[in-house]
Amino acid sequence: MLWRKLLVPLTSLLLLLTASAGAGAAAAATGSPAGASAEAAAADYGAPGPYATAVEVGVVTTLYYPRDIATSDRRHPVIVWGNGTFAFPVVYRDLLLHWASQGFIVAAANTPQSNLGISMRAGIDLLTRRNADQGSPFHDRVDLEHIGASGHSQGGAAAIVVGADPRIDTILPIQPGPLADIDDVHVPALLLAGQKDSIVFPFLVKNFYNDADHIPAIYGELRGADHFTVVGDPGPFAAPTTAWFKAHLMGDQTARAQFFGADCGICTDSDTWSDVRRNGLANR
Repeated sequence: MLWRKLLVPLTSLLLLLTASAGAGAAAAATGSPAGASAEAAAADYGAPGPYATAVEVGVVTTLYYPRDIATSDRRHPVIVWGNGTFAFPVVYRDLLLHWASQGFIVAAANTPQSNLGISMRAGIDLLTRRNADQGSPFHDRVDLEHIGASGHSQGGAAAIVVGADPRIDTILPIQPGPLADIDDVHVPALLLAGQKDSIVFPFLVKNFYNDADHIPAIYGELRGADHFTVVGDPGPFAAPTTAWFKAHLMGDQTARAQFFGADCGICTDSDTWSDVRRNGLANR
């Protein structure tokens, strides 16, 4: 397919450029700006969250998570991630660390061919074992009752595929490729497109939205975004993706108001969004 042929050289180049920035990521840490309260950082979904972060690179799965998880006073929800064609988690490092700073454990599949979702499901299995292992820093700190699936391009299609897994509570495909069937998904979906995406054209994402009449579904098209806006600094993708997962996996009502209700935040923000659509189930 044309979109795959175009994606290969561009993503490979970006992988090379981003890999140097991600060197030493196994010891990575970040946190809130100096003097910012945890509450303020959490409320600004595009800003770094209150948690310092760490990265563990494995064979099948790379984990991005709150660094002090072993001493955390809570269980942390999970996001499983799928990469675009010929890409690896390091390409999306900034976005995945951002989610970790907001309190999520991100299990990113270490595969450049994620469409079947096998490695994404393996991330859930890994965290299930770690949560049960008394010798693991993740012991009893993983909220396995609240799991979301996301990914970009081919990985966006994989998020839809994995959305059929009964362990998944919501999906957030970013510019998803076409090889998935959203009819198999039975959880709420936020489908993101880029207004200037010339690889996964917005109408392809709208096709998924139009087929998703059996679940609460929202289509959001980010103004000016192309297919690689989410790579490196995630820019306009950071805030809405974080808010969506906060709403569905953490019960954050402020985040929920960004998408639902008569005055939903994204519905009135024409500076950020070129098109927003909510189906009947989402409106209710």
